[in-house]
Amino acid sequence: MATVVFRSANTAARTAARPRSAASQLTLPSSGSKSAATLLPVSRWLSVRGGVRLMSQGPAGRAAGARSRKAALVLSGAAALTAAVGGLLANADHFQRADMATKVPRAAAENQREGEISERCRGFMSPPVTEIGVLRAKRAEMRTRMEMLIMQTQADFCNALQEVDGGTFQVDRWQRHEGGGGISCVMQDGKVFEKAGVNVSVVFGNLTEEAAKQMRSRGKVLKGKDGKLPFCAMGVSSVIHPKNPHIPTVHFNYRYFEIEGEDGTRQWWFGGGTDLTPIYVCKEDASHFHNTLKEACDKHHPQYYPDFKKWCDRYFYIRHRGETRGIGGIFFDDLDSPSQEEAFNFVESCARTVVPCYLPIVHKHLKDSFTDEEKAWQQVRRGRYVEFNLVYDRGVKFGLATPGSRIESILMSLPLTARWEYMHEPAEGTLEAEMLDVLRNPKEWV
Repeated sequence: MATVVFRSANTAARTAARPRSAASQLTLPSSGSKSAATLLPVSRWLSVRGGVRLMSQGPAGRAAGARSRKAALVLSGAAALTAAVGGLLANADHFQRADMATKVPRAAAENQREGEISERCRGFMSPPVTEIGVLRAKRAEMRTRMEMLIMQTQADFCNALQEVDGGTFQVDRWQRHEGGGGISCVMQDGKVFEKAGVNVSVVFGNLTEEAAKQMRSRGKVLKGKDGKLPFCAMGVSSVIHPKNPHIPTVHFNYRYFEIEGEDGTRQWWFGGGTDLTPIYVCKEDASHFHNTLKEACDKHHPQYYPDFKKWCDRYFYIRHRGETRGIGGIFFDDLDSPSQEEAFNFVESCARTVVPCYLPIVHKHLKDSFTDEEKAWQQVRRGRYVEFNLVYDRGVKFGLATPGSRIESILMSLPLTARWEYMHEPAEGTLEAEMLDVLRNPKEWV
């Protein structure tokens, strides 16, 4: 999957004024549930974030004002006027002191955020695409916040995969002549993963006419200046192909896009999703995967998971085969509401699920044995994966047609091996036939 992809619009995702659900913590099934008995605990995979709370005048100022007003009511004549003026000056002095006091923690918080950027960058797979000094100077901008998120997501996922496989990712930095670049992390022929890739890209420049045409077809109103449309696009994407056919393939992609119009205003939107492609049906795995995504979605809106699950099933559909690529997950694009901050927070929640939704499934099946026939069925299903990516995936097609694109990173999503058999159809009553039925008739897993 290309790191930066462009997909069709979904009006269901534009919900500017829906009731919002209360935030909840991302949890896995309780120890008494059936799935918890077979899935490893994943609390160690969950990211923990700290925060800084700033306090200003608060009730103290209001109480002081109330006392002054009460004093003024019981006085009369010149005494009342003197008391009122005195109270006003006292309150003014109080608010001035309070405002000065808040400047100290605000400055400290800014310095802390600047220090956090430098410290966080040390834990990435590679230095960010954008220079660290620029990120520090523009730490409050959405471009910086999104680049830090995708770099952190890449590092967290790569570290988790390396821990379970024992192998090491090859880290490959690349530059785009037209502007920007990326970081490709690839591990091949490992103990667990036949091919694992996690890409980050941060690119900018002017949109090609082909790209602008695709976006206009999705309802975007794009008016450039002197025929040019400056843009900035960034994202993280990953595809993991395990060796064992009982460990599913997983894919995720989270991205951010900005376009500058002729009047200097910027259009922005987010997109992304995570989906699972098992070779054999395992209801417990499917339930765990979808529940993890649903819990992340429910923190932000109760309709996000059902809407984006349906969108995922529609998007990853192999039309010429009449079947989906896998059992889905969530998918969304052109998300530009309710606000930029809320949209980013939602994308951040989704990105933080990529480890806990997948690694417990990997651990569960690490020692599963498999036959030659099961391996052959995996190769057939991988052939379908290739068909979708090369024939339908807009991100791959867009990347291949975009000047300056890095072909190796775009085709990272393809497996090392795959198989095509003439007129292949699994026998009735087999586990392979059960899998095919699920792909032809998408199920609800939560």
